[in-house]
Amino acid sequence: MTDVVSSAWLSENLDRVRVVDVRDAWEFDGIGHVPGAVSIPFDSFRSADGDLGMLPGRDVWAGLLSDAGIAPDDDMVAYDDTHGVFAARFLVTALLYGHDPSKLHLLDGDYSSWNREFETTTEGSDVPEVTYEVSDTTTSPLIEFEAVETAIDDGETVIVDTRDPEEYAAGHLPGAVNLDWRELVDDETRGLKPRAELDDILAAKGLTPDARVLLYCNTARRISHTFAVLSDLGFDDVAFYEGSLTEWESRDGELVEE
Repeated sequence: MTDVVSSAWLSENLDRVRVVDVRDAWEFDGIGHVPGAVSIPFDSFRSADGDLGMLPGRDVWAGLLSDAGIAPDDDMVAYDDTHGVFAARFLVTALLYGHDPSKLHLLDGDYSSWNREFETTTEGSDVPEVTYEVSDTTTSPLIEFEAVETAIDDGETVIVDTRDPEEYAAGHLPGAVNLDWRELVDDETRGLKPRAELDDILAAKGLTPDARVLLYCNTARRISHTFAVLSDLGFDDVAFYEGSLTEWESRDGELVEE
């Protein structure tokens, strides 16, 4: 889907990418932001009344990106101040609404990685007049309730619960392994852990690039980060359960406790 890029990479490519800040608007204006970035706060693209799950709806999404001056063929780099989990959700939403996956990038280490090394600004950005049109994707990773039921029984899919261990213990999908999304992040740098360490963490859960993987959490926010990381690491068969436990429980799906 996307790759993870450093602040140094962003600095070198700042003139050819559109940068999206998904923090609250007051942070964008008051604390500062990457020069040239546009503000699309997280709450603006989350809706229980959208197309599916928490997706905002095609028209809402098109309006948000049009207002931000983003065109369908733009390269985008997204960041937040929460280890990348909200920015990853933005990028997954873009993917699901047909944006070219090769043009979606997650800033490693969130806003703090940029703030430590490069200048920030509180000035507004010039926004070109564009009309963003949502397109259909033929390679959507979305998986529905019935397909999740099938995956539980097929013995070939690694089902991954990306919530914290306490949530997992209280009830999870049958056969699921627990990989808290924060296990992949270094708390000090706020970015991803080194590649070798990531490989070891994932392998211990039965996750290798040739595996078929199915991700879920509660509302598809946390799995967005894990999805982005796995994509960056070369996993190419990762299913994304948008409904996650919100839908699973509402449809009386089976849960097991530790």
